[in-house]
Amino acid sequence: MDVRWEEAGWERLTGRAGRLRLPVWDCTAGLVVGDDAVLLVDPGSSVREGAGLRVRAERLTGRRVTHIAFTHGHFDHVLGASAFAGAEVFGAVGLDGLLGGPAGREELRGDAVRHGLPEEDAAGSAELLTAPRHLVSGEWTLELGGVQVLLANVGPGHTRHDLAVFVPGGGREVVFCGDLVEESGEPSAGPDAVPRQWPAALDRLLALGGEDALYVPGHGAVVDAAFVRAQRATLAERFGVSS
Repeated sequence: MDVRWEEAGWERLTGRAGRLRLPVWDCTAGLVVGDDAVLLVDPGSSVREGAGLRVRAERLTGRRVTHIAFTHGHFDHVLGASAFAGAEVFGAVGLDGLLGGPAGREELRGDAVRHGLPEEDAAGSAELLTAPRHLVSGEWTLELGGVQVLLANVGPGHTRHDLAVFVPGGGREVVFCGDLVEESGEPSAGPDAVPRQWPAALDRLLALGGEDALYVPGHGAVVDAAFVRAQRATLAERFGVSS
């Protein structure tokens, strides 16, 4: 398979995996291209942004996105999902309850508006939001054709429903971390964070990827295991968690 990531405007991570740093919130959208299926990791902050991602993914692969993985349930990582009609949506167990009801959608809408998303985009995207149908309580292997991707429920930490995406092979393993790891700023601990369990979630990330993996934060540049360990130590000190 010959995937020319850079020519299509994506950042190449391996032959099978790449990502985009989306504007405004510097949120990462990941893509894993199999012979038979295409997985998108976090579909953007609105239907409008998701539609742009869909066009760029189809331009790269010549096929539609068949699977979506939510790393967690914050607006900038989920509200673009409805732009991908027919995609199978995965998330950590419990995320369906958070995203599927009117109260959860209203909270997402309000959070998006508070962070600067136009009211019309926020309201429409929240109303159309596709909640995950496939719920990961431990690990779930996706066969995409030529590559098996592991979805791992590694939280709680940044939220109560944190999911990591592990892509093996391709020269180096890749771990899409969501906002358990952030490079472009300090990790954000909002009201839905579980601070005292966050360092343990990072331990699970490191066990999943190992020393030589590429760790892809929810925001910012790709980092290595040493960066994740240092952020773990910072969070443990910040939240009073013993090593």
